[in-house]
Amino acid sequence: MGERNGEPIIAGVGAVETVTRVAEAFQSNVGRAIVSKEEEIRLCLVTLLCEGHLLIEDVPGVGKTMLAKSLARSLDCTFRRIQFTPDLLPSDVTGVRAFNQKTNEFEFRPGPVFAQILLADEINRASPKTQAALLESMEEHQVTIDGETHMLPKPFMVMATQNPVEYSGTFPLPEAQLDRFLMKVKLGYLTEKEEANLLNQHKIESPMEELQPVVSPNELKAAQMAVREVFVKPELRDYIARLVGRTRGNPEVALGASTRGTLHLFHASQALAAIQGRGYVLPDDIKTLAESVLAHRIILRPNAEMQGQSAGKLVAGLLEREHVPQMAYDG
Repeated sequence: MGERNGEPIIAGVGAVETVTRVAEAFQSNVGRAIVSKEEEIRLCLVTLLCEGHLLIEDVPGVGKTMLAKSLARSLDCTFRRIQFTPDLLPSDVTGVRAFNQKTNEFEFRPGPVFAQILLADEINRASPKTQAALLESMEEHQVTIDGETHMLPKPFMVMATQNPVEYSGTFPLPEAQLDRFLMKVKLGYLTEKEEANLLNQHKIESPMEELQPVVSPNELKAAQMAVREVFVKPELRDYIARLVGRTRGNPEVALGASTRGTLHLFHASQALAAIQGRGYVLPDDIKTLAESVLAHRIILRPNAEMQGQSAGKLVAGLLEREHVPQMAYDG
């Protein structure tokens, strides 16, 4: 959206209501299975509304796979799961051309990537070559095999889970693939009280077994289009660009956030504003999302890591130091 006579053209009430209706149904449904993780569920929804891909990272057993499956079950979309293992081949992901003896011709047999929602479970347990099989599909929503291109269904979203790289049997994701994930979310452990409540919910069976789709593909598409109508003032666009730019010229950083990261932070702030019922972005939307969108794209220098620095701390420091534009909206 833009400006008219110097005044912002803010997304209409109808557009915002489209997003909030989807958001409320989605968050309520997923929250039945994933307890006490409202903020993390909201970040997942932001990724979905931006037509992005989601990386969920944490130690084993904290609910990464359950969260991904709950997101998929809340959407009336086709769903496939791939369990990534060291012996998984690229063709096990994308598909293969095989000879059909009945027709005497080679035919394409699509792999599990040909689904609207793909769960790549423990993605960093596969070799880098197999991980790279997802690069084209995540960026261009297509797969090319033996020179022939096959389009993926819409909407298309990859939800990947991974264990921290210091755990045995894991391979670090290539930088190019990390950059294709709009956001990385960490779950963390529940408190003792929250875990006690969880046990009460699981006395008979997992609440996830009762989850039903609450958002249709058409409703999702309408919400995704409405998000793009959310107004972002030029001062905030400059603020986003400055934040990302500071990651590139930092002496502690070997590889800063990419231009794709700038775009992802911009669109994510639009989605968060719409979820909260606003047709315009505030600085707090950007600050809330900055670490989740940017930190996984930043590669620190070894000496910085040895001194206890992390990408998350670096982004937090930039947010503290960077001047925040003062916003005033009449609408």
